[in-house]
Amino acid sequence: MHPSHIYSGGFVGLIVFILDLIAIFEVINSHRSVTSKLLWSLLIFLFPILGLILYFLFGGREEHSSGYEVVA
Repeated sequence: MHPSHIYSGGFVGLIVFILDLIAIFEVINSHRSVTSKLLWSLLIFLFPILGLILYFLFGGREEHSSGYEVVA
């Protein structure tokens, strides 16, 4: 096996690890319930690539008000 293949796999692993840390940090700092935080964190920790993909697809950003009210 050529050494560059080993380094490229390590680089991809490092990128996945960094993205997982960012996702877990985002989960912990969110306004979700403790149960939801724990489940998302475990999913991302136990299945790094799949958990990351599922979180960014289905975890959704928390809804927040834009500060505007509808006046009718």
